[in-house]
Amino acid sequence: MTADDDTPADHDPAPPAAGEPAATPSGLAALLGPVHADSGFEEALERLLRALRLGLVAPGERLPPERELARLLGIGRSTLREVLEVLRSQGLVVSRRGRYGGTFVAAGCGSGGAPPPGVDVADTLRLREVLDVGAAELCAGQGLRPEETLRLREVLAETSAAPPGGYRRADTRLHLTLVALAGSPSLSSHYAQARASLNVLLDGIPLLERNLEHSQRQHARVVAAVLAGDARAAGTAMREHCAGTASLLRGFLG
Repeated sequence: MTADDDTPADHDPAPPAAGEPAATPSGLAALLGPVHADSGFEEALERLLRALRLGLVAPGERLPPERELARLLGIGRSTLREVLEVLRSQGLVVSRRGRYGGTFVAAGCGSGGAPPPGVDVADTLRLREVLDVGAAELCAGQGLRPEETLRLREVLAETSAAPPGGYRRADTRLHLTLVALAGSPSLSSHYAQARASLNVLLDGIPLLERNLEHSQRQHARVVAAVLAGDARAAGTAMREHCAGTASLLRGFLG
């Protein structure tokens, strides 16, 4: 469960209301499952997008009630509602009020997006994680000079101040700075290529305010661990950050 959830799913035993489906399809229940606390929003969105793409709930059919979806995913109702709002904004589901209302899969849903030609999603995400995690651990392990510390703090502040439309540019600058501070020109060269491929993928999915806020908190944890000289914490925080981005890309692009 994510830190800002206000209603833990496992504390909500109320039975389904009249008109709601009595049971969740077994295939959907198997696909969803509890998400990791560190990237609950992104993972929940990925799993529901995958379920829609696979046709586990057909167009025109109703999703299980919120309390059931929250229980299956192991997240609070507030986080689930944010996930459903993303699906509505993308035209993938629609909400109806009344006795037989709920959240229904939109007509034509199921094909999903597609990665740009020539970009391997899995390979790009794997390479990005290896390089980003390694750079964060190297920076923390070797320590930074005062001017390098100042530079890292400045690029972190830029991501905090960036408007949504400029966030990905500031985000890229932060990651490139961390890699540069690791002290390996070869690493910087490889990372620049990997990041270019990643940004092509990111340009193909929507900007989500909740994800940007989550990313910024993760950036702050990475930088704090680097400045504290804690390589293990820096690597763990960066790996969690990469996992959130990977979940969104897999969800939208397949």
